[in-house]
Amino acid sequence: MAASLEETLTSVWRQALVENAKSVSLENRTFAVRRTSRSRLREVDFQFNGHQLRGLEQNPETASRWAQLARQGKKVMQFLSGRRYVAVVVDGKVQFYGRSALDQLDLLR
Repeated sequence: MAASLEETLTSVWRQALVENAKSVSLENRTFAVRRTSRSRLREVDFQFNGHQLRGLEQNPETASRWAQLARQGKKVMQFLSGRRYVAVVVDGKVQFYGRSALDQLDLLR
């Protein structure tokens, strides 16, 4: 049985940020965890239901509320589809950035 989007995002977050894995395993596929060139943040490109997604560790040096949580030691990962942010996972809890964006991407089907 295929995992839901929420379960998938939580799994990517856990493997990349909590377990410090060098790769993320999803449904018999592996996706490399890389470091960004400038800030050395962890990122991973993966697929969910045929859509390309990216998980990106939150930069604690920005001015956002998510960065503030990262500065407090919380594990924060943003998720993008294309150039659009679709969700964030903070300490294992998923928050979506609006149903309409997800519906347009067919990510919930």
